[in-house]
Amino acid sequence: MKALLATTCLVAGALVVTGCATKKYVRNTTAPIQAKVDQVGEQTTQNTQQIQNTNNQVKQNNEQAQSGISAAKESASTADQHAQTADQHAQTALSTANQAAQTSNQNTQAIDSLRSVVANIDDYKPQTSATVLFRFNRYTLDDAARQNLDQLASQVKADKRFFITVEGFTDNIGAREYNDQLSRRRADAVVRYLVANDDIPVYRIHMIGLGEAKPVAEGHNRAARAKNRRVEVQVFSADQVAASLNGSGTPQASR
Repeated sequence: MKALLATTCLVAGALVVTGCATKKYVRNTTAPIQAKVDQVGEQTTQNTQQIQNTNNQVKQNNEQAQSGISAAKESASTADQHAQTADQHAQTALSTANQAAQTSNQNTQAIDSLRSVVANIDDYKPQTSATVLFRFNRYTLDDAARQNLDQLASQVKADKRFFITVEGFTDNIGAREYNDQLSRRRADAVVRYLVANDDIPVYRIHMIGLGEAKPVAEGHNRAARAKNRRVEVQVFSADQVAASLNGSGTPQASR
């Protein structure tokens, strides 16, 4: 009995000793593995965090890139608008310059024409004339006046260089201011007829009303006053002078 108890104690002690040895072995065996697992887990966590940081950086860089692209597009659009505006300004400036040049050319031509007229003013010589008489205090044309004007106009229609002077007059009866107006009405009636019925260009006619001035009859009777109620029409032409100069070999005056 004592022997069995002793044996039992020995077996139990051996089992205790064996159990402690097994736990120690397991602990010593698994500790490095756990440490490695912990190390891998920590590294994985760090890698995950680094990946996240990298993703964030990539996202930030992408946003900055998109912002830069948008800014570049906006700048390009603004630059294009500025270029279009500059082109429009250039076109406007060019058009203005062309108009100014055209106006300058027209002015130059007008000045040259005026200089030509002034230079050749002495070339114009009296060609033909007509006197239109009026009744007392009237400024309408009668049949005889219209016939005289038609005949005068027929003589100058073929001319290229001519002008016509129309001078209106009155007798000495009435106020001077009224007579001045009446003389202009008489002269205007002649001009209207020449332009409307005989196709004389109005720019070739020079009209003036002189009232009682330059009487052709100094008497105070009815016959003298009738002669002073008149319009004197005179044609000046340079065609004959130009033709004679050209025919003699001398350069023809510029027109």
